[in-house]
Amino acid sequence: MNQKITEQESRFGHLEKMSVAELLKHINEEDCGVAEAVKRAIPQIEALVEAIEPRMKRGGRLFYVGAGTSGRLGVLDASELPPTFGVPDSWVVGIIAGGDKALRHAVEKAEDDASQGWRDLLAYHPTADDTVVGIAASGTTPYVVGAVSQAHRNSLLTGCITSNPDTPLAAVSDFPIETIVGPEFVTGSSRMKSGTAQKMVLNMISTSLMIRMGRVRDNRMVNMQLTNTKLIDRGTRMLQEYLGLDYDEARRRLLQAGCVNDALKSSNQLSQEV
Repeated sequence: MNQKITEQESRFGHLEKMSVAELLKHINEEDCGVAEAVKRAIPQIEALVEAIEPRMKRGGRLFYVGAGTSGRLGVLDASELPPTFGVPDSWVVGIIAGGDKALRHAVEKAEDDASQGWRDLLAYHPTADDTVVGIAASGTTPYVVGAVSQAHRNSLLTGCITSNPDTPLAAVSDFPIETIVGPEFVTGSSRMKSGTAQKMVLNMISTSLMIRMGRVRDNRMVNMQLTNTKLIDRGTRMLQEYLGLDYDEARRRLLQAGCVNDALKSSNQLSQEV
């Protein structure tokens, strides 16, 4: 088997002899190619999102499964959706090898268990409308490949995000996404370019889905949770703009309704009753 691109030698040698300025310059140079690699994968991303959308509209969920950096990025994306779009925690779920402990600490050999990923998924009682997206820069992580493979066998929709072409993970995925970013600045350190590409693709998948699920109006997060002063102020200003209210009245209606979208619905109902 040919050496994986993610394991190939860095284009740069003797990093320890570089100045801070040189290190930063070269890391940035490498990062500049990540967006282009993601751009090349847009048709693959589009196909996956379009396959997930009708399933989510029927009540299906989206599961991200990963280990290490990949798992942490999946959990991060999933955890940001409820406050941003006002959706239940159950809509998008991040599963990481080794469980929550692995978010902060490496869990020895957790990613090497090919059967544990599916067992972790079974705790959520998956259905045919659910989607499982495996995240693994190498495309060979046993925990991830095993989970996606079993999901595929059980008629769930499957996808993946990898940084190598033609991997075992892609082979068991209905919709593989391959972001070929090349060798890492520090040889094999896939937390760098590969991780950046994964974050970008996850943003694209989840944001597109939330928009298609009606959680955005124009370009505004009208369903965001009012969890701090900044977001209350943002929501208040949205209502001022939409309804022509003064600040205090807009804020009162926002806090009473709980989110911008519900405040707008209440206002529409009042208008129809008058």
